[in-house]
Amino acid sequence: MDAILLAAGLGTRLRPHTEKTPKPLLPVQGRPILDWIVGALPARVDRIIVVTHYLGEQVAEYLRRQKRFADWTVVPQGDPRGTGDALRRCQDAVRSDKFLCLNGDDLFGAADLARLALCPAGVIVHPVDEPKKFGIAFLKEDGTLEKLVEKPGLPGPRLANTGAYLFPRSVFDLQIQLSQRGEYEITDYVSQLAARQTFHVVQASFWHPIGTEDAWNRAQQLDLQKVLTARS
Repeated sequence: MDAILLAAGLGTRLRPHTEKTPKPLLPVQGRPILDWIVGALPARVDRIIVVTHYLGEQVAEYLRRQKRFADWTVVPQGDPRGTGDALRRCQDAVRSDKFLCLNGDDLFGAADLARLALCPAGVIVHPVDEPKKFGIAFLKEDGTLEKLVEKPGLPGPRLANTGAYLFPRSVFDLQIQLSQRGEYEITDYVSQLAARQTFHVVQASFWHPIGTEDAWNRAQQLDLQKVLTARS
């Protein structure tokens, strides 16, 4: 199975730390964020596709040095137009019938990714107290996904989209439109798929988004070996 890792962002909220280092390579407990993500991927993943843009050569150099995956490739996202655009650019690179797609700057639990990989299609969610800061998952009565809504003005807690997905290859048959932000949103692909087929929801046992310097600092104190290690 392939896994797409989205590692093209500018990391503006973590400047000045990201002025010379791309956010996915910022160190957490002595290892790049991206290295923790790669190490948490399930055993059934045998190939990784990494979308790059900002300081992309540094990401490519990390991939050349890492030992977990001999089979990897980079997809440059020139003129980035959102996460949906990043996914669409991977169409020719994807070989498997279904594939994982993860944000390249969040920490995901290895057990949760393994559960997600068993789904025909799915998303990992996690409770949050401030829904207006996140994309929020709305569920059907049977517990599968109805749709994702970006930053709704609702009271918490609600289930946030963590940015970890399992897509069937048929996702590339869908067409999405530019959002109000002028970007192609990966969540529009998710909502379209959920309207067409069963889209499973996996509740995370661990998720640590690194969107701010405070979150990055807190990650240095977490016991990550127990929850993020699937590959030595």
